[in-house]
Amino acid sequence: MVETKLSSKKKMRNILFISFLIITCLVGRLGYIQLIKSEELSSLAYQQQTLNRNINPKRGTIYDATGKTALAVSSTVETVSVNPGNIAEENKEKVAKELSTLFELDYETVLKKVKKRSSIETIVKKVDKEKTDQLRIWMEQNNITTGINIDEDTKRYYPYNNFASQIIGFCGSDNQGLDGIEAKYDNELKGEKGSIEKHTDAKGGEIGHEGENYVPAIDGNNLVLTIDLTIQSIAEKYLEEACIDNKCTDGGNIIVMNPQNGDILAMATYPSYNLNEPYEPYTDELKSVWESMEQSEKTKQLQAVWRNKAIADTYEPGSVFKLITASSALEEGITDTDNEGEFNCNGGIEIAGVRIKCWRYYRPHGSESLRQALMNSCNPVFIGLGQKIGVQKYYSYLRKFGLLNPTGIDLPGEATSIFLAENKVGPVELATISFGQRFEITPIQLATAVSSIANGGMKVKPRVVKQIINSQTKEIKEIPVEKTERVISEETSQKVLSMMESVVSEGTGKNAKVAGYRIGGKTGTSEDGVNTNKYVTSFCGVAPIDNPQAVVLVTLYNPTGDGGHQGGGVAAPVGGQIFSEILPYLQVNQGNQEEIEVKNEVIVPEIIGKTVKEAEKILKENNLELVLNTSEEINKEEYIIKEQTPQSGIKVYEGNKIYAN
Repeated sequence: MVETKLSSKKKMRNILFISFLIITCLVGRLGYIQLIKSEELSSLAYQQQTLNRNINPKRGTIYDATGKTALAVSSTVETVSVNPGNIAEENKEKVAKELSTLFELDYETVLKKVKKRSSIETIVKKVDKEKTDQLRIWMEQNNITTGINIDEDTKRYYPYNNFASQIIGFCGSDNQGLDGIEAKYDNELKGEKGSIEKHTDAKGGEIGHEGENYVPAIDGNNLVLTIDLTIQSIAEKYLEEACIDNKCTDGGNIIVMNPQNGDILAMATYPSYNLNEPYEPYTDELKSVWESMEQSEKTKQLQAVWRNKAIADTYEPGSVFKLITASSALEEGITDTDNEGEFNCNGGIEIAGVRIKCWRYYRPHGSESLRQALMNSCNPVFIGLGQKIGVQKYYSYLRKFGLLNPTGIDLPGEATSIFLAENKVGPVELATISFGQRFEITPIQLATAVSSIANGGMKVKPRVVKQIINSQTKEIKEIPVEKTERVISEETSQKVLSMMESVVSEGTGKNAKVAGYRIGGKTGTSEDGVNTNKYVTSFCGVAPIDNPQAVVLVTLYNPTGDGGHQGGGVAAPVGGQIFSEILPYLQVNQGNQEEIEVKNEVIVPEIIGKTVKEAEKILKENNLELVLNTSEEINKEEYIIKEQTPQSGIKVYEGNKIYAN
C-alpha cells in the first residue's frame, strides 16, 4: 500500500516536471517568435497577404547625334499573369485552353500554372496589345472578371536593324542591357520599376475593398550619341563593299572621329547583325547550317559578331604608325620635313647585326627628305629616326599619345595595346616599333593618337555619348569634352599634316584623293600574326588639312581578292570614298558654324549619265553648283558626266559644290 502511494507520487512529479518542461519550451518558443523573429515573420506575412505585380519602365530612347533620329526605342507591350486562387474551379480548364490557344502555348503547361497553389503565375511576357485586346474581349464574353491580369510592359526595338549594331548593343528579355551602349549606360537607360499591390488571403483571393495600390514606373533617361546617322551609313556602306570586293575573310572596321572634340561620328564593323534578332544567324552561310550546329559553336559565332573589333581587337598597325615616329622626331628637333637628301635608302638598314629590309628593297628609294620618306613609306628612314630618339624618349611619346593604355571610350570591352616592357626593348625591337610592327594596338587607340596630330597637338578622349536627357525633368546633362595634355606642339602638328597631304597628293595614299578637298593620310600593311600568311591593310586620313574635322581610319583584315593586300591599293580608295561623301555633308568648306546652321539641307540628285547642261539645270533647281573636273574644252550639250562627288542621295546644304567629270 505504501509502495503504491510512493509510486503514484513519483508519477505525479514526473508528469509535473514534463509539463513544466513543455510549458517552458512553449513560452521560450513564443518569446523567440515574438521578440526575435517578429520582424521577419511580419514581413513574410505581409508578402503572403499582398499580391505585387511589377510594372516595367520604358527604357530610355537612344538618339543619333542630331537628337531627332531614334536608334533604339521601347514600344508598349503587355504581360499576362494569373492568380490561380481567384479563378473558379469550373473555369480553370476553359481559361487554360483560351490562354494556350491565343498565345500559342503548351496547354498542359498553362493548365498546371492555372491550377497551381500560388498567388501569381506569369503566363506570357511582352505580347502585342492586339493579342491582349482579344483576351479582354473573351474575358468580358465569358464573365471572367478576376484571376487574369494584363499589365503594361515594354519591349526594346531597333528601327534600323543592323545599323551600328556593335555600338548600340542589345537587351535581354528582362530589358537589361547586355552589350554596347545598352550595357555601358544601363543604369541611365533602365529606369525604375513600378508596382501594383493589393491584399489577398492565403489562396490569393482579395481581402477588403480598398482596391489596388498603383506605384507608377519611372522611365529611363534618354541618350544622344555622337554617332551621326548619315556618316555611319556611309561608313557601313563602303566597309561592306570593301570587305566583299576584297574578300576580307576576317571582316573590317572603320572609325570616323572628330579630332577637335573626340566625337565618334561613325564606328562601323563588318559583318554586323540584326539588333532585333541578336541570337539568330547573320549570314546566309550560317543560316544553312545553323540547325545542325552545336550550341557551343553557335555561341562562338554570335559572340564573334557581337564583338566591336574597333575597340576590342588589337593588330599591328604597320606603316600608319610612322606618323607617330615622324611626330616624335620633329618634336625632338632631330629632323625637319624638307631637308633635301638628309636620308638615303639603299634597300635596307643594319641594326645590331640584323639587316632589316625596306618594303621596296628590290628598287631602293635612294636620297630622300623626311617628307619623301613618308610619301614613299620608307622603312629604313624611320628605323634610323627611332634609333636617334632612343627607347626611353620614344616610350615617353607612346605614353603621351595614349598608346600604352586604353583610351577610356565609353563602350564596354575595350582592350589595350601590347608592347614590350620598356626595359626589354633593344635596338632591333625599337627598330620594328619605329615602322609599326611587332606590337599591337587597337584601331581606336590609333585613331585617337592621329587625332592628337590633327587637332594641333592636344590629347583628346574619344566619346560616343554626348548628352543624357532626364526622362522626368527633361534636363540635359552634357558629357564634357576631355582634352587633357599637349602631346606635340602646334608647329609639329602642322608639319606632319603637311607631309600627310603629300602622301595623298603624290605618295602611297593617292587613291584617297577627292577633287576639291585637301586630304592627308598614311597607308599601312602588316602581318596578322607571325607566319600566318594573313595581312591587315589600313589607311588613316585627315581632312581638311587646313582645319581638320574628320579622322578616318579604315582597317581591313586579310584581304584575299585580286586587288592584293597593300594599304595604298585596298584601303586608301575606301578612305577616299568616305571623304567624298562626308566632307560635303559636314560642310567643311563653308563659313563659320552659325552660317552653316541656318542653311537648308537638300538631297544630292543623280547627275551621272546626264549632259553637263542637264546637270547644271538639275543642280541649279536644288540650289547646288556644278564644278567640272576637266581642263578640256567641252560641249555642254554632248559631254556626259561619268562620276560625281558627293554621290546622289547624300544630304548637303544649299550652295554646296558638286564635283563631276
